[in-house]
Amino acid sequence: MFKDRAEAARLLAHPLTAHRGMNPLVLAVPRGAVPMGRVIADALGGELDVVLVRKLPAPGNPEFAIGAVDETGWAFVAEYAAQVGATPEYIEREKTRQLALLRERRARYTPVRPPIDPQGRVVIVVDDGLATGATMIAALAGLRRRGPARLVCAVPVAPPEAVARVRPYCDELVCLEQPWNFYAVGQFYEHFPQVDDQEVIEALGGTGPRP
Repeated sequence: MFKDRAEAARLLAHPLTAHRGMNPLVLAVPRGAVPMGRVIADALGGELDVVLVRKLPAPGNPEFAIGAVDETGWAFVAEYAAQVGATPEYIEREKTRQLALLRERRARYTPVRPPIDPQGRVVIVVDDGLATGATMIAALAGLRRRGPARLVCAVPVAPPEAVARVRPYCDELVCLEQPWNFYAVGQFYEHFPQVDDQEVIEALGGTGPRP
């Protein structure tokens, strides 16, 4: 469906052009979406930063998200979490573990500046795709509490049920493809390599609040 993340980002920028000239703040979910965020921010004349969230994995199944936590400690827990064995104690342990990783990432990615303030801004949250939508919901809900003027979710691909789950948390949702035969985000990219920390740091290079 998409050749690679760069092509997906260029295609995703088109339906977002209404925000060009408004200095939008593009917040990418690390790591895979950060190079995409660079393409979109440049296309729209905006700023780029990361929004740090980590999924809470299901017990015994690290690829399946039962929720997600943002860097402030706010967590979204899916309604099905208990059904897959996630007790309140397990969720608290995972929150603590994931928060430590988020703090390490913030120190690594933007060591000389704080996160860019989204208050009063058009904020576009970008990921390379949604599976359950849990990570995106945590990102959007955390950002909403910080007072953006408009909150946009932008992804190339997601299953319809994830789109429906995420939609109430944003003012605008852009999703290029909503296939029913969804198994994993990488299934819809011809080339879907891991993005490493150095690529994230390079994509963020020189990005910071404007004077």
